[in-house]
Amino acid sequence: MSDGVGRVAGDGIGKRPAAGRAAPEVGGSRVSHGGRRCLALFAGLCSLLLLGAGATPAAERTSAPPAITTSATGTAEQAPNSHLPTSATRTTQQARTGHLPQEAEGRQDQGRQAEDRQAKGKAPTQAASLAALLRGNPVYVTDQLPRDIPRSTAPEFAKLAKRTGVPTYVLVLPDQGTDAERLLAAVHDRLGRDGLYVLVDDMGVAGATAFGVRAPADDASTVALYELPYDAGPLLSFERFTDVIAQGGKKAAERADTAREENERAGGDEPEMHIDPVDRDNQSFVTGIALTGVPLLIICVSPYVRRWWRRRPGATARVDGKAAAPRRLTARLLTARRVEAGAAALAAAAIALGATLVFDQKTSSAAPAPIASDLSSRVERVADGLRERGPLYSDPESPHPLDSTQTRELTDRIKKFDRGPVFVALVPQLTEDESEGEPELFLEAVRQKIGAKGERGVYVVADPLGGTIDVVTYDVRVDADLVGFDLSDAIRYGDDDDRSTDHQLGKRLDALMTLLDKAPRTDQPETSSLGMDDAPDPVEENRLAPLFSGDFWPGLMVGAVAAGLVFGVVAALLGILGRAVPSLRRSRAAAVTPSADTSFQAPPDPSRDYLRRTAHDELDTLGREFDPDAALRSSVRTRVWDCLDTATLLVDRDPDGHVDDDATPADLAAAVVLARAGRAALADIDKPCCALNPLHGPATGWRDALWAPEDQRLRTLPVCAECRVLVGVQPRLAYTLRLTIPGAGGGAGRRERVPYEEAPGPLSAARDGIPQLIRKVREYAGVQ
Repeated sequence: MSDGVGRVAGDGIGKRPAAGRAAPEVGGSRVSHGGRRCLALFAGLCSLLLLGAGATPAAERTSAPPAITTSATGTAEQAPNSHLPTSATRTTQQARTGHLPQEAEGRQDQGRQAEDRQAKGKAPTQAASLAALLRGNPVYVTDQLPRDIPRSTAPEFAKLAKRTGVPTYVLVLPDQGTDAERLLAAVHDRLGRDGLYVLVDDMGVAGATAFGVRAPADDASTVALYELPYDAGPLLSFERFTDVIAQGGKKAAERADTAREENERAGGDEPEMHIDPVDRDNQSFVTGIALTGVPLLIICVSPYVRRWWRRRPGATARVDGKAAAPRRLTARLLTARRVEAGAAALAAAAIALGATLVFDQKTSSAAPAPIASDLSSRVERVADGLRERGPLYSDPESPHPLDSTQTRELTDRIKKFDRGPVFVALVPQLTEDESEGEPELFLEAVRQKIGAKGERGVYVVADPLGGTIDVVTYDVRVDADLVGFDLSDAIRYGDDDDRSTDHQLGKRLDALMTLLDKAPRTDQPETSSLGMDDAPDPVEENRLAPLFSGDFWPGLMVGAVAAGLVFGVVAALLGILGRAVPSLRRSRAAAVTPSADTSFQAPPDPSRDYLRRTAHDELDTLGREFDPDAALRSSVRTRVWDCLDTATLLVDRDPDGHVDDDATPADLAAAVVLARAGRAALADIDKPCCALNPLHGPATGWRDALWAPEDQRLRTLPVCAECRVLVGVQPRLAYTLRLTIPGAGGGAGRRERVPYEEAPGPLSAARDGIPQLIRKVREYAGVQ
């Protein structure tokens, strides 16, 4: 960053030869003594001519400068009767013509010193105060906006200002509510240094003017305004501004035109870079709805639509021109269910991951996190001013609403108040300050900083920007209710019809002192402060809540309800569609009536081929007899489905619609038992299968029988009708009817066979009932 003493940039403007440089040689040789005398005489004649021709301009330059008046807001105004340009305009015109006198800076300094002498004894203006701040450092960041622009960001602003390539003076202030260019012109006149002057407020670059330098200030301001979202923040806005300045006038103009056209094409809609807490709540709510609604819709709607489509006329599944086998249908249903469950899980994971990627905002604004000194700087400045310079403190950064007479009179009245010290601070109260715009919090902080002298007294803060007056008393003999609740609106807020820029603060503060003087003296000191909670931590206030919190949990419930509603709508639409479209009307064919005879034939020592053939036939028969859409009791439908499902798991795991070649005899036998139990369930028979030979189907009674030849006593067993005949005559020969399964050798001999209850696999559970057999099969197949 330059030190601020800038000259016009370009083409030798403002350049002067270096001191001590040798005189040029004429014609490449040293000039003789006589030649030097001739040259001196010639130079004298030229000087006389130049002095005569320039007499009038010289008079103009030595005449008094145009009168510049300062309004109540501190901005510079040219006197109405002045026809000469201001110093800013004059310098700019000279820069454009390429003629800037070398003594310009000296004249401006002399004029400033003359104005200072003329203004001696008067209250300094806002422009003069700001010029004094810039004289020490060309970049000044206010301490009144720590929640938006912490003062600790000053080095970043200074670093960005170096990009412009010209002397740059930056003022980062609260919104002044006045013409930024006029304020910058007044500051330039008081500072007396040419360069690029930039005013930045809490929204971004508020104004910029070039004095005596070539810089596309207007185009850069346009680009910063239109290319960035409105909530990009002042630091990013100033960065964009300096980048455009560094590009030069031609590129800056092109870029400004493009930005203006893009804004017009967008209809003036301003995008947003950040979201607020309400937006985060909405994001959480939508995420919760989607996280439960979408997976539930997949799980509920997909099977319903699939079943509705399967029940349409001519929708019987076929394989190679034949009706699909029930085990094939069951396998396809199981596969579809697994796919739907997997799709629902994937949808939930995708929604959760996608939401964290899309809704990735962490903060609600572009404001950098302030440090402790940022939050205490203004309070310390005001407290030091009240403690060291007197009971009236006027913020130098803000417009000065009191003139010297009002300041003197108010100070005299404060000193004459005999009920305690009075402290008056003319300081803006903004939501972006350390107290979040709460005057009582600000006054309490100032009181604590003042120390023992400020433990008691009347504390007043008057906002020169907003015009409000707030009063807090601490241990003084003034009625606390009068100050806290009964202070008139005319004093606190002023006249609604008043349009003056100073808000009549001098008149209203005088009225306040009159009120305090006339207030009845209380017997005991009173305090009007009721105490307030501390201002929110700006870091926590700026941090957004996690996405999966807050309204996310109600969103989960709403998502479940919404999924149910959508399911109902889909079901209603499909129902209407099925009735309205003839080709989609459901054919209500009668279900296959199961055979009333549930006694099945089977040898006690079946071969592997027999078991394979019988398993195939029984599964086909059960598939034909069972109609999932028939009017069956829920328990019956569940039992049949379970039997069909587990039998398919045992002998058709591919599933390809055929009995697996590697199915063991025990698995084939268990599949036959399950298929026949399903057929019995369709006949509304729910009894244990025959204990001697489960392939015979459900038992018809209980008989005492010898289970094994080595047993010494009879057992009471459930037996089928066929086995009951022999057991009734020869109960000790009942073991000869017991089912045996081919062993590992695969032979047909009795010695190479094993009793079914000793066979590997789930077949042994048949003796404990069909539910136990179903559970064992699912455990055996790895299905929970």
